[in-house]
Amino acid sequence: MLSGDCMNDSAGVRLWNGAMLPTPGVFQIDPAHTTAGFVARHLMVTQVRGRFEQVEGTVHIADDPLDSSANAVIDTGSITTGAAERDAHLRSADFLDVEAFPQMSFLSREVHGGDSGPKWSVVNGQMVRRRRGGAGKFVCVGDLTIRGVTRPIELDVSIDGVKGDPWGGERLALSATGEIDREAYGMTWNVALEAGGWLVSQKVQLEIRAQAIRMT
Repeated sequence: MLSGDCMNDSAGVRLWNGAMLPTPGVFQIDPAHTTAGFVARHLMVTQVRGRFEQVEGTVHIADDPLDSSANAVIDTGSITTGAAERDAHLRSADFLDVEAFPQMSFLSREVHGGDSGPKWSVVNGQMVRRRRGGAGKFVCVGDLTIRGVTRPIELDVSIDGVKGDPWGGERLALSATGEIDREAYGMTWNVALEAGGWLVSQKVQLEIRAQAIRMT
């Protein structure tokens, strides 16, 4: 039987620049406890949230945390926004074109400490203000591929904790946010509004909440 505190506190952690980080190893994303979400605007004012229900990937924690890496693959057909008609449109060739491109992917290239580097950087040809966090905050630069188009992206990453589970395993929790220009990936469908503006926002915010299981 499990005691009142069923969590195992023997997780492998270390102190690095004031943050408790996992010791080196490979973590596999747990789809059951991971949300790959996004936010777009409808009619220029209303936020519409959605998520992808099928995601897999790994996080490699290196001896030097700044040498760490991550990769993920998402089933584009698993998109859901809570509205069947809208989801069908998002799966169509106007947007994700899931029949031709059943997967989207991310592959990291480099990691920076959240407090290092300039306040501004160039992403997809535009100046983007970088978040400058504290302990446990990082900027992950990588390549995001959607509809066969690969574009660079910066993700603001937070290590939310490392904890043992009741089955003797170890879990890493992290979150990440970013922004993409959907038209840069060929998703240019839209409707002009009579009063000005567009039906669907060009910019889409990404919101990831992930849990990963230590494999090594």
